[in-house]
Amino acid sequence: MEVLIPYEVTPRRDTGVNNAKLGIWLFLASEVMLFGGLFAAYVFLRMGAEAWPGMAPYGSDVMATRADQILSVPLATLNTMILIASSVTMVMAWASLKMDSLSKYKLYMGLTILLALGFLVVKGFEYGDKFAHHFVPGTNNFLGVYFVLTGLHAIHVTGGIIVNAWFWGPGTKMWKRGTPRDKAHFANRIEVAGLYWHFVDLVWIFLFPTIYLI
Repeated sequence: MEVLIPYEVTPRRDTGVNNAKLGIWLFLASEVMLFGGLFAAYVFLRMGAEAWPGMAPYGSDVMATRADQILSVPLATLNTMILIASSVTMVMAWASLKMDSLSKYKLYMGLTILLALGFLVVKGFEYGDKFAHHFVPGTNNFLGVYFVLTGLHAIHVTGGIIVNAWFWGPGTKMWKRGTPRDKAHFANRIEVAGLYWHFVDLVWIFLFPTIYLI
């Protein structure tokens, strides 16, 4: 027996939200459990560690006492600013559709994609620096936590780029059909994609102080 769930932008009477928004909230709930479990593992590892980060910085024989002696806080700060800016441009992309301007939508969505790519480029430089000094996930628990959490986050950023790039290009065919229904559906999809992107940004807001500063 096949159950068809219609794609509608009007809220359902039983949930108060439309099907797409309900689906993304359920998906994000599972993501919260995923990252929550990893953050909990980090807490237990750190509480049980005799020293944290438990390693010496580059070219030093003295054990580091803070994570910022191993990791690059300036690069992480730059990436934080990049992601916050990308959240703003994502909202502006959705708002442009509400104002019936596809050109402004493509501008702001394009900026969102470029900012996300910039985030990955900066992260690539950061990873490259670690690998050049033979700092790999298996070095110790600190680097294991760092690479797992930031690497998983980078995968989510990459997924967001792919989805947003499709909505920037081929996905606009729905909007170009010009009917009020198609435009409403497309704007709703961008809103749902925006919820995912804001979640990705929010995860980084927690990752930055937890891994780099505390």
